[in-house]
Amino acid sequence: MTATTTFRERLYVTWWIWPLPLLAAALLAAEVHMGFPGVRSWLPYVILLPLTVALIAKMGSTKVEVAGGELRAGDAHIPLELLGAVEIIAPEDRRRTMGRDLDPAAFVVHRGWVKPLVRVHVTDPDDPTPYWVISTRHPEELAAAIKS
Repeated sequence: MTATTTFRERLYVTWWIWPLPLLAAALLAAEVHMGFPGVRSWLPYVILLPLTVALIAKMGSTKVEVAGGELRAGDAHIPLELLGAVEIIAPEDRRRTMGRDLDPAAFVVHRGWVKPLVRVHVTDPDDPTPYWVISTRHPEELAAAIKS
């Protein structure tokens, strides 16, 4: 039996975040290059630039998915029947939601480059987590998938 997927999104890193870390890695490699002759001069470029690309790609590997009767965000998952109200949080309310209004026991999958948030309340009495806060580029679609 295959699980039906009603929502799937990858929280990839947007293009405008890539240049600054790559520039920093190139500058660091150039500093090492200036101090060492021979083979050691090009080695920092071979190590630092691919390592930076790998780290940025890893940051963008987080998935948000509603499939097989579960909500999955990052490495965590919870059955849909244990979920209650779903709130869509507008980008202008994000700072308050992630700041003073955030319960310390909440489960958070937040990516700063993804503005909208969805808050999903947990109704399981045995779960100490009051709600999940999840970054998503498609909050209406995620809310509809959780409610259905």
